[in-house]
Amino acid sequence: MSEAIESKKQVVAEIAEKFQNSKSTIITDYRGLTVAEMNELRSQLREAGVEYRVLKNTMTRRATSESNLNELDEHLVGPTAVAFSQEDVVAPAKVLHTFAKDHQALEIKGGVVEGRVVTLDEVKALAELPSREGLLSMLLSVMQAPVRNFALAVKAVADKEDTGEAQEA
Repeated sequence: MSEAIESKKQVVAEIAEKFQNSKSTIITDYRGLTVAEMNELRSQLREAGVEYRVLKNTMTRRATSESNLNELDEHLVGPTAVAFSQEDVVAPAKVLHTFAKDHQALEIKGGVVEGRVVTLDEVKALAELPSREGLLSMLLSVMQAPVRNFALAVKAVADKEDTGEAQEA
């Protein structure tokens, strides 16, 4: 019997560690999804670098208590699966939100973003942000704009000087 208790303590500690180390954690109710839909969702999340686990609510509540995230306990009812992302803050929200649009059975309940408990509305807002790659692309284009404008101005001056020299000759 003590092995079972020790095993449960280990699982709780592992879940608590995931809550603490994840940049983004989203709690969902997957009731009504078929096995094929769950596999499809897991695959999409895996591609985005997100771990998606079905967890027992009692163990998850113990883990939220250890992690000082007791505000999440209200969401830990019914079939619960949790998406953990240690790399990308936006990825789990984006994948789950997009999937939920096509599969009404998936319900996003709330989550944790960088240690702060967030509501469903905040998860949706997060899902609508551009991905990290998209943000980097935007930043790069903003940084390149002044260089491009400078290059165009230099070229225009050079072209004007070339045509001015050609007219004098």
